[in-house]
Amino acid sequence: MIEKCSRVIGGRLAVLGIAAGVTRVVYAGMRRQRGSDERWQRQNHAGRTVDLYAGPAVTVGALLGAMPAERRGAAALAVLTAGACGAYDDRYGDDRRGFRAHLGALRGGEVTSGAVKLLGIGAAGLAAGALLKERPLDKVLAGVVIAGTAHAVNLVDVRPGRAVLAVLGLAAPGLLRGPLAAAPMGAAAAVVADDLGERTMLGDAGAHALGAALGTAMAAGSGRVGLAVHAAAVVMAAVYGDEVSRCAADSPM
Repeated sequence: MIEKCSRVIGGRLAVLGIAAGVTRVVYAGMRRQRGSDERWQRQNHAGRTVDLYAGPAVTVGALLGAMPAERRGAAALAVLTAGACGAYDDRYGDDRRGFRAHLGALRGGEVTSGAVKLLGIGAAGLAAGALLKERPLDKVLAGVVIAGTAHAVNLVDVRPGRAVLAVLGLAAPGLLRGPLAAAPMGAAAAVVADDLGERTMLGDAGAHALGAALGTAMAAGSGRVGLAVHAAAVVMAAVYGDEVSRCAADSPM
């Protein structure tokens, strides 16, 4: 029994360590090579110039961190797609916010960066959910959880540290159910100091990637009831997205 517990704990620590280590290596490497490249800089809420290197770093960290765990195929699909769609929005996005605005533009024949995220992450979430679960309803619920969690984490990424701290807090209970939750935890922990210190920001790439990794861990460790509860929560977060972002912005931390 003790030996089994040791293996379980060791496996989770290995995933967390790989995710954190890879994230730090990628982040430090990008800062060293890219420096003050204007294409990788943004103004944050306070008008300070910060870099976007945390986004690719946590995407790669969460991806490689999940590789030793079971269900890594679903995690890889969700994280890579979410990170890529988020990166597209970081590069080509505009000021339009909300599903209604982007779907309205899509009906008019314009494919916005928001529509790319909505369709791309939604499709990847459903595909990852299909890999995780066997029954049709569970597949759909898992897909909603994965895509919805990616969106929810992005909603709270409105001030320094809000998204990474949310990921750390929400992923911690998941460690009891499986090692997948350690991947977003490790990646988030690796950049939390730089995010809080307003040296970097996750951007859409990092927030969506961490959210997708967290959602995959939640879906993988949940049964039908758990999936339904998580799915309802992320749908409500999407419906009341402005309020969620406002609460995150007004919270002390």
